[in-house]
Order: sequence, then structure tokens, then C-alpha cells
Amino acid sequence: MNPFSGKTALVTGGASGIGRELCLELAKLGASVVVADINEEGAEKTVAAITGSGGKAEAVVADMRDPDAVEELVRKAASGGSLDYMFNNAGVIMFGEFRDMSYEDWRHFIDSDVMTVVHGTSSAYKLMIRQGHGHIVNVSSVFGLFPFALATGYTAVKQAVVGLTMALRPEAADLGVNVSVACPGSVKTEVRKTYKILNGDREAFNAMIMKEMNPNETALKILQGVRKNKGLIAFPFYDLVFWWMFRLFPSGNFWWQRKLVNLFRKRVRFNS
Repeated sequence: MNPFSGKTALVTGGASGIGRELCLELAKLGASVVVADINEEGAEKTVAAITGSGGKAEAVVADMRDPDAVEELVRKAASGGSLDYMFNNAGVIMFGEFRDMSYEDWRHFIDSDVMTVVHGTSSAYKLMIRQGHGHIVNVSSVFGLFPFALATGYTAVKQAVVGLTMALRPEAADLGVNVSVACPGSVKTEVRKTYKILNGDREAFNAMIMKEMNPNETALKILQGVRKNKGLIAFPFYDLVFWWMFRLFPSGNFWWQRKLVNLFRKRVRFNS
């Protein structure tokens, strides 16, 4: 059974990376896709790829940091009858040491990675309760499952997304709404060329990443978990090893991450 056929799905951050692949795969499965992004050109390209293959999609420019814009986005997505799936995928990434993060960096992280999910979840949740059904999927990261040095900000915001989602899931269950959180490991997307490395060299940092999934594989894994209505959709197994290690041997997690920090300071950081 295909739960996406004939349904309406709203995907934020749909112009590129995981969001774009979610849009493409949902359309292949017969969903009508609303591609939301602050990047109008990118969103239109995603829509063109879908409609060019016979799928249904429309692009909507929206800043998910603006709660009023998100309310309007959700209303528009549901204007055809209902909103069946809400994928809160938009966000930003930056890495580096805590000592190099400014308050502006923290505000940017919280607004872009936490409040965007809060706005999207809140707007979709209220609508889905009224219509009596729906599925909200919040995209976090494996960093949302265990603490990770050199990503204190990213760890903090992604753990907030996991906590919000898993706490909401039992509240929503008897109201007809499913809620899931996706925690993929490292994914090779366009953001590798642009994300901020605090006081460090981006290419040298990228060279430290040992293994990455491609965005399409990631999207397929997420949709597989959504089909099964899994609360926590975490993958791949080789990145989850670090989560298991942290749960079983917290001191071991501290040891290897300390080694990682020393390596970062030698290879990536501009000054000690």
C-alpha cells in the first residue's frame, strides 16, 4: 500500500539537498507536493523537475522563521482539501568550537533550526487536528541523539528538535496526528560548499568526514520510516554506532571526541 498516493505533502527547504529529494520522491509516489523555500529559483527548479516527469507540484517562497508566513504557507498547502504530510526540513549548519561562537551565531541557529520547526509543527498540528488526520516529520540529525564536540550549537538545536518531536508524539496520537523525527547521519549536499566553519578551513574540515550518504538515499530512508509510522527514524548504522557508544560508555564517547578536537585544532583551526 502506498500511503502517499493522492495526498498533499508540504516540504520546507525543498530547493536543495534532502528537501529536494524528498519532494522528488514524494511526487514519484503520487503525492501533490508543495515545495517551500526562501530560495525561489531553487524551489522553481525542483517543481520543474517534478512537473517535467508528470508529477504535481507548486513552489511557494516562505521564510520559516516568520510565524505569520508559515501560517499562510500551511493554509495555502491545505487549500485543495487537506494537508496530509508536513516535512519540516529547512535549517542551517555550522561547525567549530564553542569559544568561537558569537551570540549572533546562536540566535541564527535557534531561529533557523528550532523556531522554524516550532512554527511549522504548530501550524500544521492545529490544522491536522481540525481535519482529523496528518503526519508531521521533523528532520533533525544523529547529532540530535548524542553530544558532539565541534558542533555544540548544532547538537543543541538538533536535540531540541528530537525532544520536541518525541514529546509531542504521544500527545498527538489520540488526536489522529502522527509525529516523527528523522535523524540522518552525514549527508553530502550542496551545503558542504557554503556552511560556516568557525575560525577554520571548510575544505580541511570536509576532508575529516569519513563517510557520507547521498541525499536521495537519505530521502528514501526517511520515507521508509514514515510509511511505518516510526517515531524515531535514525540511520545509517555506522553513524548510530556513536549513539550506542554514548549510551553504553559515556566515558568512551568523551575519549574519542577529545581526540577529534585535537585533530581539528591541528588540521582545521586557523589559530590555537
